[in-house]
Amino acid sequence: MTRRVPALALLALVVGLALHNLAMALLWEAGVRDTALDVVAAWKEALLLVALVAALAAVGTRPDLCWADRLALAYGVIVVVYWLLPQSWLGGEATVRGELYALRHHLLPLGAYLLGRLIVLDRPWWRRIGLAIVAVGVGLAAWGLVDVYLVPLRWWRDSGAPGWFEEQLGLAYRCLSGLPENWILNTDEDSPARRLVSTFLSPLATSYALVVILLLLVCARRRWWTVAAGAVVYAGFLWAHTRAAFLVLPVALLVVAALRRSWAPVGLAVGSAVVSAAFVGLFPSIGPETTYTETELACLRENAAAEGEASDDPFSRGESSISSHLSALRDGIETVARHPWGYGLGNAGVSASRTGAEVKAGESTYTELGVDAGVLGMVAFVGWLVALCLALLRRSAWLTSSVAAVALLGLQTDVIGIHWLSVAVFALAGAAIGSDRGAPPPEDAL
Repeated sequence: MTRRVPALALLALVVGLALHNLAMALLWEAGVRDTALDVVAAWKEALLLVALVAALAAVGTRPDLCWADRLALAYGVIVVVYWLLPQSWLGGEATVRGELYALRHHLLPLGAYLLGRLIVLDRPWWRRIGLAIVAVGVGLAAWGLVDVYLVPLRWWRDSGAPGWFEEQLGLAYRCLSGLPENWILNTDEDSPARRLVSTFLSPLATSYALVVILLLLVCARRRWWTVAAGAVVYAGFLWAHTRAAFLVLPVALLVVAALRRSWAPVGLAVGSAVVSAAFVGLFPSIGPETTYTETELACLRENAAAEGEASDDPFSRGESSISSHLSALRDGIETVARHPWGYGLGNAGVSASRTGAEVKAGESTYTELGVDAGVLGMVAFVGWLVALCLALLRRSAWLTSSVAAVALLGLQTDVIGIHWLSVAVFALAGAAIGSDRGAPPPEDAL
């Protein structure tokens, strides 16, 4: 039974983390808030810790260390050292709580990876987890499409989601009644289009998870149900309308094509690029429409007046969303370049914003790491990702391309802050590295 606990825990995390954000918002609405909700939200770390202890108890011999292991451990040591260093030495101003939030944030993918390295998944377990991942993808897409067409935005405004975002996570969104502004594609004032957010309550997190799931379906043996599932998941991917994901998916498919030495993924990559480009142009006219309240319109007009006129061309660098992401990345790079030794944990991203500290870098995984753990921590993380890809080359086209996709997405967003990706991708990458070199790739188990 002890040997089954880690695999069961991993399966529970793959499914549970897809529902986590929605569950937390509903619990906030039900009155579970502040420290009590923080304790409930820590179920994922608690379950991961239980799984790690069980895996350590069940392991027969210590796995031989590869370069991915060494760089992962080096990354973890650097993060812990930066947590222990006094903020005054580094120029940071994070609170103790912010430091703990950041420590948990940065170490979650490492904990998942260590779990993967300690467990051995046989073919039936790879199949169970693969099927769970496909089910998560279909569920995310199907529920998301139902939501944007049948659940009015008014319901979300009155739900616990705005309070959970602002009061629990410290994410104050002004212009959509407390909901994230990226829920809406601001095409015009009268009939803006809603983006699919699904149970992640985020179009970005949803689309990034769907990239990994689509790669699994492409790499799996072609059957009627994988094709049907792929169609549903791809529809959700399109309706989430995330341009970074539109760009990364074809690149990841080309990685699959190179590893499989097959032209089929090349065709899918080209097809996806063409469909995505067409969809970006068509979405404002075919997407699910909603309306703004008068207060929201006033806020949006005030922002537009303060920020100046932005291009409404979705392919222009001057478009508001693209311009915002590029500006955040540029500012983060400049901050890290000026202060390469870092400020200490808790000075970047959500960890800083929810504890009242100045956010010295946001969005990009790499600039957030550079601020929290210095250039040394950022380089260790990048080296870990590269070593992971190299270690997976002959073991799994799906996981190699997924790690590559995560690495690229990390340029634009805090990708390890998406807990589903942190656990599913890194744990399964670790498990695949631990498999026999001659074993079939895990995607073949589907």
